[in-house]
Amino acid sequence: MTNPTTLTMIRPDDWHLHLRDGEGLKAVVKDTARQFSRAIVMPNLAQPVTTVSMALAYRDRILQALQMDGKSVVEFTPLMTLYLTDNTTAQDVRDAVNCEHVYAFKLYPAGATTNSDSGVTDLFGRCAPALEAMEKLGMPLLVHGEVTDPDVDVFDREAVFIDRVMLKLRQQFPELKVVFEHLTTKNGVDYVREAPGPIAGTLTPQHLLYNRNAIFQGGLQPHWFCLPVLKREVHRQALLDAATSDSPRFFLGTDSAPHAQHLKEASCGCAGCYSALHALELYATAFEQAGRLDRLEAFASLRGPAFYGLPVNTTKVTLTRSSYTVPQTVPFGDDSLIPLAAGTTLNWTFSEG
Repeated sequence: MTNPTTLTMIRPDDWHLHLRDGEGLKAVVKDTARQFSRAIVMPNLAQPVTTVSMALAYRDRILQALQMDGKSVVEFTPLMTLYLTDNTTAQDVRDAVNCEHVYAFKLYPAGATTNSDSGVTDLFGRCAPALEAMEKLGMPLLVHGEVTDPDVDVFDREAVFIDRVMLKLRQQFPELKVVFEHLTTKNGVDYVREAPGPIAGTLTPQHLLYNRNAIFQGGLQPHWFCLPVLKREVHRQALLDAATSDSPRFFLGTDSAPHAQHLKEASCGCAGCYSALHALELYATAFEQAGRLDRLEAFASLRGPAFYGLPVNTTKVTLTRSSYTVPQTVPFGDDSLIPLAAGTTLNWTFSEG
């Protein structure tokens, strides 16, 4: 594809998204709904979403946040997930399978990222009955793939997780559907590409576009700090190769994670990059840099539904080759937040199909 002026494709979905709650939810959900038809919504609220009833209540709050004068502003479907804990039971899994609005369980190793203190500490012990039920009933497990041992270098946490957790998980539950979320390393890409059984990996715009130098360019840059953290250039290239390949195992998941500006720019700043505002512009930039704009639709719109067994969307969106300057700030309830790559100019602008 040689320098097209427009790029029209099937409306995509976001297979990894943080929406928060309350006023923060109201501030950000429309950004996602403007570009995406559906999104897998993460359950790591301040009070984790651990039951079907909690997921349904959260879904109602998301849909309410999209309304104006009692009517939905846009058509958007939140796909709910439950937070896997040491106390999750096989019955919890059966309840989730029987709910049409719950699509997966999320594994957070305890302490791995934002609001992960309730995460799993005994995956192959206390969680085994739940994993067995998930495997039997076809319920996907979404994995934050990092170990949290303080003696493991933060840049090696994903690779060590593969050796310590993923290999054993696949051996014990070979037919469990697994999504290795927000891959950041060549190790992760190679594992997902070659692993047996039903497995996929999501890729974020920040990990496709930037390496770890971005965190320190011109001083400490907190708005490029996320977990898993950005890695070396060799890993970024491996991720980009995977995203633009023919493999059906890699698809879009922004991991867009809003935090108020003052919580990012703090002595102990929060991890997370906000990209929902301009996600498709960022992905188009990455794919164009790789010379593979022709692969963007498959990555963004086709592979995710295939893995989750959902229909492909029927509407379309268009990206136009025109300058788009990322805002310096956007409203976030009573606060503001800084979007990823704030102040920079991209070559693509989103519009409806």
